[in-house]
Amino acid sequence: MFNRRVVIVGGGIIGLAVAERLTRLGAHVTLLEKEARWAAHQTGHNSGVVHAGPYYTPGSLKARMCQAGNRSMLQFASDNGIAHRRSGKLIVAVTDHDLPRLHALHQRALANGATARLITAAEARDYEPHVRAVAALRVEDTGIIDYVAVTNVLARLAQNNGADLLLNTRVTAITVTGRNVTVEHSSGTVAADLLINCAGLHSDRIALLAGLTPTVRIIPFRGEYYELRAHRGHLVNGLIYPVPDPTLPFLGVHLTRMIDDSVHAGPNAVLALAREGYTWGQMNLRDTLNAITYPGFLNLARRNVLTGAQEIARSFSKQLFAASLSRLVPEITRDDIVRAGSGVRAQAIRPDGSLADDFIIQQGSRQIHVLNAPSPAATSALEIARHIATTAATALTLHSS
Repeated sequence: MFNRRVVIVGGGIIGLAVAERLTRLGAHVTLLEKEARWAAHQTGHNSGVVHAGPYYTPGSLKARMCQAGNRSMLQFASDNGIAHRRSGKLIVAVTDHDLPRLHALHQRALANGATARLITAAEARDYEPHVRAVAALRVEDTGIIDYVAVTNVLARLAQNNGADLLLNTRVTAITVTGRNVTVEHSSGTVAADLLINCAGLHSDRIALLAGLTPTVRIIPFRGEYYELRAHRGHLVNGLIYPVPDPTLPFLGVHLTRMIDDSVHAGPNAVLALAREGYTWGQMNLRDTLNAITYPGFLNLARRNVLTGAQEIARSFSKQLFAASLSRLVPEITRDDIVRAGSGVRAQAIRPDGSLADDFIIQQGSRQIHVLNAPSPAATSALEIARHIATTAATALTLHSS
């Protein structure tokens, strides 16, 4: 269908899913990744959850792609021998105050096609004997997977289909003309008919390099995790989430039994001082100034002063982190948890301070930019790739007419 040249920037799960999809359709793909391995950033630092979509606005790209992505991702894992498990999860109301939001979440889950039902506290403890709950929402479709393994398989399949996949290759300049796109990089130059930007944490900067003004700016938020000590892993069977506060930007600290049976706890959410800032000690002056001088971030921070202060305090206090977990599982104490890895979320923020709450795919002449692809983007990766392939076909048809 394609038989055209496409250059993709970014070797995470989205970029490689797009590469695999386009090569199957006959495109000549070159993919550029600045790191020495695939899935080096967001894909390789997430919780591994295959989401079922109870949180998202019905009809949104997130809602539609998450439900379809849940099915296609688990099928892809089954077809390719990738470790995965359909474990289900509990979203728990720990007090009566949470009940109205739990019921609203149930209605949203049903509207989005998720297999979800309200259950009593006793039924919740049938799934999670150690949980604190006055009621819960059981979401059966939720799973767990190894997304790095998924990404590596996508890379292999794309390469088998003829894709030219380049690691250790940093984009330095992009020139767009009426005839083509030329991308200069650390190893040379590549010309193509279409540019697809899947650069995640740097997606807005790649858009600027291509001459496009992005509608949002990427602000990096670090999510820090703890892990239950092995002898306390029995406290969690699957996934336990709190009822999210709709006035706050993130879902809250939760507990996840990973594909290797370790139990991760978190994440909290603090401003990262670098776009690849996985610890407080990693600071990039350009990235920090880019964030704290942006009106959108300042507006967001003003509206969430108390929450932000609590997140920072929890970042430095193991006791506070453990206390957040004990709201869900009272037996967890500070002695039961040890520091685990961190991830950095590429959060797209509008100038007014509102968080982009849906996937954002912005187009320009001979270019497609994935500017907002937070969770559930990994779950939805194959569906995002399908959507981008359709968009690319339309764009290439317009330019060839």
